[in-house]
Amino acid sequence: MWLYNTADPDYIRPLEHCVMNALAPGKGLYMPCAIPKLSDAFLHEINQLSFAELANEVAKVLIGDHIPSQDLEMMVKESMNFPVIMTPLGDRISSLELWHGPSLAFKDFGARFMAALMSYYHQNTEKPLTILVATSGDTGGAVAYGF
Repeated sequence: MWLYNTADPDYIRPLEHCVMNALAPGKGLYMPCAIPKLSDAFLHEINQLSFAELANEVAKVLIGDHIPSQDLEMMVKESMNFPVIMTPLGDRISSLELWHGPSLAFKDFGARFMAALMSYYHQNTEKPLTILVATSGDTGGAVAYGF
């Protein structure tokens, strides 16, 4: 997965660089250079998949061969190991309840997977890694809990 800097579209880096360096230069954000289409077969069977299975398939399509599929599957499984509850609101609409994760915040969905990615990329280095979280509200707690 290659990502570009929104402040400088010519600044393109691999996923590992973007995950481990957080902010793009010039106050930009990292965005995927391309967003692949999910297969029709996947979209047809989506209602039969668990949330972890769905998340794993989306991650595989986005991340591609930047992370071996068995490692990616384990990261998704470990980071999405909490209830994901959909509450029907009508015949064709439901609401995803985002407060059932370990920190009771919607950030559990992204923070835990980001922690898994950082751990994966940091596993073969002895260099210390400092994670600083400082916010008002539940973001800091959710990120800290994720790590």
